[in-house]
Amino acid sequence: MAKKEFKKKGPRAPSVQAKPEKAEDENFRGVIRIAGKDVDGHMLLYRGLLRVRGVGSNLAYAMERVIRNELKLPLQMRCGDLTDEQIDKIDEMLRMPSQHGIPEFSLNRSKSAETGRAQHVLMNDLVFAVRTDVQKEKDMRSWRGWRHSLGQKVRGQHTRTTGRSGMTVGVLRKSIKEQKAAAAAGGEEKKEKK
Repeated sequence: MAKKEFKKKGPRAPSVQAKPEKAEDENFRGVIRIAGKDVDGHMLLYRGLLRVRGVGSNLAYAMERVIRNELKLPLQMRCGDLTDEQIDKIDEMLRMPSQHGIPEFSLNRSKSAETGRAQHVLMNDLVFAVRTDVQKEKDMRSWRGWRHSLGQKVRGQHTRTTGRSGMTVGVLRKSIKEQKAAAAAGGEEKKEKK
């Protein structure tokens, strides 16, 4: 009987798989800057996009496809082979992905409190937006804000065994045994008195 050969399933994004190192030409750069983040030039485009804060795996996959289609880049493009014009275009696409065919549900701020529209924020703007959101919850004295101010879990997780802090973390079996022994001895003394 012949063995069945199964095809290995690769990662979702075909461009994640790196080709063997190829020779670097004179235009190759070892470090480039995408959306304010230094990225190694030897990384493939998908991995380079993942380094930017505010870009997750799903958005990076979608953006890589959009970038390849609009800029006519090859499938296995390394970040170091990008030109300055291509990097500027990628920065513009990352700042406004909805204008390039990315659906609104993929953006990290589905409805901004200030503008009322969906937008996507990156890097330090994302850190500032999250910090202001948490402070707004605290100022409103909402349940989430109250939990934030106490340093507790916010999204309904159990807190009996996880998220502990302070000096009384964990249980000492020795002290429990001593307490049980003392309670048992106290119970025996009561029985003897009767």
